[in-house]
Amino acid sequence: MIRFEHVTKRYADGTTAVDDLSFEVAEGELVTLVGPSGCGKTTTMKMVNRLIEPTEGRIHVDGQDISEVDPVRLRRRIGYVIQQVGLFPHKTVLDNTATVPHLLGVTRAKARARAAELLHLVGLDPSVHGDRYPDQLSGGQRQRVGVARALAADPPVLLMDEPFGAVDPVVREHLQSEFLRLQSEMRKTVLFVTHDIEEAVRLGDRIAVYGQGRIEQFDAPATVLGAPATPYVADFVGADRGLKRLSVTPIEEGDLEQPPIVHLDDALPRELRSRWAVVLDRDDNLHGWISAERAAGGTGTVRDHARRMEAWLPLGASLKQAFATMLQHDAGWIAVIDREERGRFLGVLTPARLHEALRRSTAADAQDIPRTEVAVESIG
Repeated sequence: MIRFEHVTKRYADGTTAVDDLSFEVAEGELVTLVGPSGCGKTTTMKMVNRLIEPTEGRIHVDGQDISEVDPVRLRRRIGYVIQQVGLFPHKTVLDNTATVPHLLGVTRAKARARAAELLHLVGLDPSVHGDRYPDQLSGGQRQRVGVARALAADPPVLLMDEPFGAVDPVVREHLQSEFLRLQSEMRKTVLFVTHDIEEAVRLGDRIAVYGQGRIEQFDAPATVLGAPATPYVADFVGADRGLKRLSVTPIEEGDLEQPPIVHLDDALPRELRSRWAVVLDRDDNLHGWISAERAAGGTGTVRDHARRMEAWLPLGASLKQAFATMLQHDAGWIAVIDREERGRFLGVLTPARLHEALRRSTAADAQDIPRTEVAVESIG
């Protein structure tokens, strides 16, 4: 969808902002451009919609050389979200969102109807927020409107320049989650500029790590964290890259242990081969757990003594989520369920298995083989 061919941007004073850049972004892919201030990542992005013209090289969008496209017409086909949002202060939220469709000739009524749909999509009620002005919104709400406006003309390409950088960490994390949800539904081709490696890792299908005007590594987040291509990349992602990798390593079925299992309507077992057992309903969906002590000292059925399970996650959730869930519930393990089958229990993830999963993932990337083919020596 986006292709750079030996692109260079050199200014009149001799400064080279981008030097001989070549890379491709596939349709529906979200690529994060990450690096320190002044490294050329924003210049790269602005050349895609011709806010900055390259000195050398070619840029293609959807197979077309953008130097042959009228810049105004090009920009109306590309969504653009910036940190300062850039909403018109004299226009309501609804009219701000409807701006680009209206410029493209869509009637005001249809443009506003489209705007209302998008406000719903980004989590804002148009009946509540639609008639407000930007200065009546919180920073997070203004960013949502900025995203909605960028999507209003249904552009195939979305450019985002540190869009969540001006809000507090809690709001920022929530906006990131909402944007990932939107991207999973809409599958836009996205270039996302950030200086935050954790944001780049969380959002990107691939990451372009910038040095000075050049890409030092262009790879999947797990590979960048697990196998930095250069000492510069290793230094940039940090010594704690193993911890960062938790957020991009999913729980797989091979990571799980199989504990003792009982069902709700079973007679209370007198002995368990462990200190606890997982409790399932008649359809093998997760219900809770029961301790060996509680089972040995009670009467009746498992249902009478089972405890609800609080520490659980669906298969495919990240190891970071698993670790956070263990800490949140002071749990020595978490239950893992199948997200597609109404809570069918699959197994449990323990701290030891979480560590093994991380080591296996790192080794798999280093050897370019599936995680299931990696053997790791157990510790303990």
